[in-house]
Amino acid sequence: MSSSSSVVKKVLVVSGKRKTAIARAIIRPGRGRVRINNVPVEIYEPEVARLKIMEPLIEAGEEIWKNLDIDVKVRGGGFMGQAEAARMAIARGLVKWTKSSTLKSALLRLDRALLAGDPRRKEPKKFGGPGARAQDQTSYR
Repeated sequence: MSSSSSVVKKVLVVSGKRKTAIARAIIRPGRGRVRINNVPVEIYEPEVARLKIMEPLIEAGEEIWKNLDIDVKVRGGGFMGQAEAARMAIARGLVKWTKSSTLKSALLRLDRALLAGDPRRKEPKKFGGPGARAQDQTSYR
């Protein structure tokens, strides 16, 4: 029984969040395939979002992720929030997989939001106005 448990494939599940977007990355040994919602990252549209997602991969270097398959499922939020959630999940996964402190410090230097979340959220709208802070004007004449 113990011999079969030692052959278990290593699989990592990490998550990343940005605003209301939540990304779940599944990292396993493979051939360097990176997919966002089952779309290969090389053809992911729009381009700004693709470049955002590629940042941690470029910073880590190909020798680290070329033997990994990274599957990212992302839901909620807009396309940019999704891209930032996905890149956070990828960055956290790479750091956890390699257990490398040099990679961690390099990613933190590049952009702290890659590993540490951004707590800002949308402020709720109040009554008496069109938004969170804007109020209807009053006239005194």
